[in-house]
Amino acid sequence: MIECAKNKLYPATGNQTGRPKASIGEGVPVVVDYPAKALRQILESPGIHQGPACFDALSAKLVQRAGFKYCFTSGFSVSAARLGLPDVGFISYGEMADQGRHITEAVSIPVIGDGDNGYGNAMNVKRTVKGFIKAGFAGIILEDQVSPKACGHTQGRKVVSREEAVMRIKAAIDARNESRSDIVIVARTDSRQAVSLEESLWRSRAFADAGADVLFIDALASREEMKALCDISPLLPKMANMLEGGGKTPILTPLELEEIGFKLVSYPLSLIGVSIQAMQDALVAIKGGRLPPPGTMPSFNEIKEIIGFNAYYEEEKRYTSTTSRYQGGSSANTLPAAQFDREQRDESSKDGVVEVITPYVYDEKYRSNESKDPFPGIWSRSLRVKITGKDGLEKLDVRIPAGFLEGFTNIIQGVGGINLKELLDDVTVDVDLDGNVQRGKKLVDFVDTMGDRIEVFLE
Repeated sequence: MIECAKNKLYPATGNQTGRPKASIGEGVPVVVDYPAKALRQILESPGIHQGPACFDALSAKLVQRAGFKYCFTSGFSVSAARLGLPDVGFISYGEMADQGRHITEAVSIPVIGDGDNGYGNAMNVKRTVKGFIKAGFAGIILEDQVSPKACGHTQGRKVVSREEAVMRIKAAIDARNESRSDIVIVARTDSRQAVSLEESLWRSRAFADAGADVLFIDALASREEMKALCDISPLLPKMANMLEGGGKTPILTPLELEEIGFKLVSYPLSLIGVSIQAMQDALVAIKGGRLPPPGTMPSFNEIKEIIGFNAYYEEEKRYTSTTSRYQGGSSANTLPAAQFDREQRDESSKDGVVEVITPYVYDEKYRSNESKDPFPGIWSRSLRVKITGKDGLEKLDVRIPAGFLEGFTNIIQGVGGINLKELLDDVTVDVDLDGNVQRGKKLVDFVDTMGDRIEVFLE
């Protein structure tokens, strides 16, 4: 057991996401639930904490890049982005868990998932909580609406009985204990609009007594109502929902919300809303024969940086071999560049080895001294080298800049006495009647001493 927020004891965590294991008590292996632990640290820290609502992995990455400590998922936004449908119960548990898995894998900040009404009775709630734990969520919001549910701040909301609403929270806590997790349970009631303020306050007290970690009444209609929520179990964190664009709850600043007594505040529509507007504006521009105006979208380089291309390239260097080697259908071998180059030249007359010189090797061998480059001015042309074994199976099919010819000419000259450089210098480019250059002109086609057919095309 480990001690967590509010001086309660919760079971040692057990999130099934491959996180480092520890041993507590009688050698029982446990998994440290880092997302939930990070979220509980936020709940225990002073001040109010803002959490924009994401709807996919990219929007979650943007939230993290902006410096927020955590974020929510919005069922409204996920339903809109993933299904193109309103948040009226169409999206399923499986779709939400799957979307959540993509989101939590994309970021390192804790994410609070929208568990709707648990997708059924108390037993369904348990499955939902366990699934959200496995998906990597740090917290889960569970509400007391009937099925099919309705979006908060919209018409037609109905709630289950008091008893069933409390049982859902108890089932969620049981699921957390059984999973040896510490996921944060956010208990939400929609009874303010469905029944009355008094009913929503009664249910919030009952949720607190049942062991909920955070209390949330949706669609509170005034500052006074918001203060009434925060007066319940004052030490228990409260969540506010600032529905942008015209909800029932007054839009207050973080400082004002903190003064009332809130700990968490969500912004459910900002990201999906501005995304919709930006896409509409871009489509209008494109339809009119224009591109989106400067300033309305990041540059290509900025987009690559946000998505992670640059980080990928940096990490890729750790695993990129300086040379690749093909040898008669055997598996590729990797050697230090200098040793590999010597062995390739020594063995070229024996076994028909073809050396593929990568740009990294070319830079090291040639570009450091441009006078060494034997093929100036031909980098705009490319070659296709195809090797087919005597059994008819393809062994190699690569395209390279013509400037990489030295490695190939050394090898092929030793096997068949053919000078690719000379062939390339003498080739005439065929042009059709429309002035288009004809691609795929064959320079070489022969069978080497190993029985492999070697073909070289000018692309």
